[in-house]
This record gives sequence, C-alpha cells and structure tokens, in this order.
Amino acid sequence: MQATATVLVYSDDANTREQVRLAIGRRPAADLPPVEYVECATLPAVLTELERGGIDAMVLDGEAAPAGGMGVCRQAKDEIFRCPPALVLIARPQDAWLATWSRADAAASHPIDPVALSDTLAVLLRRRIGDNGGKALATR
Repeated sequence: MQATATVLVYSDDANTREQVRLAIGRRPAADLPPVEYVECATLPAVLTELERGGIDAMVLDGEAAPAGGMGVCRQAKDEIFRCPPALVLIARPQDAWLATWSRADAAASHPIDPVALSDTLAVLLRRRIGDNGGKALATR
C-alpha cells in the first residue's frame, strides 16, 4: 500500500478547512493509507495544485466565496486532465442537483458529519486506487 493519500481541501474559511481535516483524521478507513492534506483558500491555488499533480481526491466547500466549491469543481473537471475525484460540501439537501451539475463525484452535508464525510471520502479513494489497478495513488 502507498505511504499516503493526498487530499486537497478548498474553502475560503480556515475554520471549515480545519473541520474537514479533523473529521477525516489521519486515515478515513483502515484499508486506506494515511492522508496528507493540501489546503487551498483560493481558486488559483486549487488550479495550481491540481496542475502540479499528486492529488488523490478533493473536498470542496460549496459555500466558499467568491468562488464556490461547485464552480471550482466544474472548472477543474473541465480543465484538468485526469482530474481527481471531488466531494462537494453542500449546506442544503436541495443543492444536491447543483453538485451533480458541477460534476462532483459525491456530496456531503455542511455542517460536517465526521462519519459521513470520512465514509464518502473513503469510497472515492478506494475508487481511485481501483482505477490505478490497486497500485499506489498519485505521487506528489
């Protein structure tokens, strides 16, 4: 198994980024490698990190401003070759259709439910590992 999985966390709010990190913890599931975090507070920072490569999954704050996580997700899916899977945090269940529009691979509620967030991220990371034939996740 690879030494770590790299998860990009995007929000303009440092508190939200911290909540995501604390909810996921060091490892979202026992069968996955420990997680390293890359935190971004702006759209340009997200795009720079994605272009650099090595991101295994993204957690994007749908309530971020001025660039919301759903818009960031859609732009990343349009512009980044082999874009990593994206999980968008949504404040209202009625916004699930927007997460679909954004091409997010999953959505989770905000405020954050630690169990639901970890479980959903674990599914995305397992899928990423499966896409790589069980080999190491992206290298950074």
